[in-house]
Amino acid sequence: MSTKDELRQVEADLDRLRAENREVRAQIGDMGATDQVEISAIISQADEQVELIAELERRRDGLIRRLEEESGREGAR
Repeated sequence: MSTKDELRQVEADLDRLRAENREVRAQIGDMGATDQVEISAIISQADEQVELIAELERRRDGLIRRLEEESGREGAR
């Protein structure tokens, strides 16, 4: 897989995870007074998604740097 393809995949994963995280957090607001254990589990799930999003953002930034380096090397030839 090329760096550009990998970057596109990471971007797609980020978009999907961000949308899922918004849905999960909206679900919490829609629940009203319900089981606190269930709400805690959903919040925990949303927090784990945020950590994964941050990890993917770091991966994306690394791929962007790699692409810039690759294009810099090609330009020097």
